[in-house]
Amino acid sequence: MMDESAQSHQSDARRSGRSPRTRSVLAATVVLVVAISPFAVARTGDLLREGKRNGTTTKETEIISRIAASNGAKGGYSTRQSNLSLTGGGAIYGCRSSAASSSDPCLRASNLSNGRAFEFNASNGLIGGVITLGSGGDTKKPFTTNATGIATGLNADRVDSKSATELTSDAVTAVQALNPLAQVSPAGAAVQTRGVPTGGVTDPAGPGTYSVIFNGDLTTCALSATLIGTAAGEVTVTPTVAADKKTTAVDVRTFSSVGAPFDRGFHLAGNC
Repeated sequence: MMDESAQSHQSDARRSGRSPRTRSVLAATVVLVVAISPFAVARTGDLLREGKRNGTTTKETEIISRIAASNGAKGGYSTRQSNLSLTGGGAIYGCRSSAASSSDPCLRASNLSNGRAFEFNASNGLIGGVITLGSGGDTKKPFTTNATGIATGLNADRVDSKSATELTSDAVTAVQALNPLAQVSPAGAAVQTRGVPTGGVTDPAGPGTYSVIFNGDLTTCALSATLIGTAAGEVTVTPTVAADKKTTAVDVRTFSSVGAPFDRGFHLAGNC
C-alpha cells in the first residue's frame, strides 16, 4: 500500500504524460546535443572557426554586399582583412592552378563597370612590390597586356630584351645606315667613313679614279659627291649593287677644271 507522497508523485506523472524514465531520456539528449555542438561547427557549411583550420569546401563561399564607396577610413568594401602586427601579413591566397587554359588564376579582380580593377599602395616603402617567377630569366614574363598606351611613370631598364645602351647603339647604327658617307683624300685614303667596311676605299687605276664600297643596297639612296678645296673641277658617281644586295660599289671619277682626269679629294654621301 502506497503512502500519500508516492500516490501524489504517480498522479503528477500521469497528468504530465511523461514517466520518470522519459524525463531522464530527454535530459540526457539535451546534454548530448550541448556536448557535440562544437564538433558540428567544424563541418563545412557551418560557422567559420577563428584560429583553426575550417573544413575543406566543395562549393564557393560567396559574400555579397551592397556598400557604397566611402572617403572615410573604413567602409566601401565587402570585406576587410587587416593585421595589426608590424610584420605585415594582411592576407594570403594560395592555389594549385596549372598552365592549362581552362585553369583559373589564384587571384582575380574583375570590374564589371568602367573603373579600376585593382590598386596597390605602399605608404612609405621604397619598393611597391615584387613579382617573381621561379628562377627568373628572359624566358619568363612578369605579366602580359593587350593595352598599348603609355604607362605613365614607368621607368623600364630593358625594352625588347635590350638595355638602354644597346638600344642607343642600335638607334645610332640605324641612323648611320640611312646616311652613309666617305671622306677620301686625293691619294685614295679613307679619312672618315660611315657604312664603309674595312678596306672599302681604294684607288684602283689611273688619275682621278676611286672606288668606295658601302654596306647594303643603296639603290633607293641619293648619292652625291663634292670636291674638297677651292680649285675648280668636276666629279661623277656611278653606283653598282652587288648580286647578293649586301654591298654597293660606287665608282667615283674626279676631273680638273678643263675635264681631264685628276686626283682630287672628295666627300661622298648617301641620303637614304
